[in-house]
Amino acid sequence: MNAMTTTLTIDRAGRLVLPKPVREELQLSAGDSLELETSDDQIVLRPVRGAATMRKKEGVWVMRTGKPLSAEVVNQTIRKIRNERGRVDASSLRPSRRRSEKTS
Repeated sequence: MNAMTTTLTIDRAGRLVLPKPVREELQLSAGDSLELETSDDQIVLRPVRGAATMRKKEGVWVMRTGKPLSAEVVNQTIRKIRNERGRVDASSLRPSRRRSEKTS
């Protein structure tokens, strides 16, 4: 995440608004919890990421873990689900690039 320095103003109810770029970078949305830590004259806020949450996004249920998944994890999961459902993995249909070893 890029470092950001800005001034926030607390309203009469004691609330402040996190800038949109910060919310987007940290994948925060309404209802998410933050942990507050104070020390001397500093305030630190951290997203609470203890449990994954399910949200509906464009009509599809999506699990938010707070961390992006790598392409490899996504591909392994898709292969596993397809195998469990008895579907063929298209990558297994491609000819192997390795040359077969000749036996004498």
